[in-house]
Amino acid sequence: MKKILIVCGNGLGSSFIVEMNVKKILKELGKEAEVSHTDLSSAKSESADIYIGSNDIISGLDNGVRHVFGLSNLLDNNKIKEILANNL
Repeated sequence: MKKILIVCGNGLGSSFIVEMNVKKILKELGKEAEVSHTDLSSAKSESADIYIGSNDIISGLDNGVRHVFGLSNLLDNNKIKEILANNL
């Protein structure tokens, strides 16, 4: 099963909201994945298939190896849906 990691500065509020939205969108798409949220420091040592976060935070993970997707608006469910539909 694919793993999706939602990343924010502290791993609290905003990443939890995005996690809930990702789970809802996965259900709409009829896809399954393990979804969790964390802070940027922890995300650097965690392995996932897809990393999602705000553009300014997630850029700290983009090392050319990871599948990292930045959002200019964390509540843009259309963009999240596009990312998930094209990468799962």
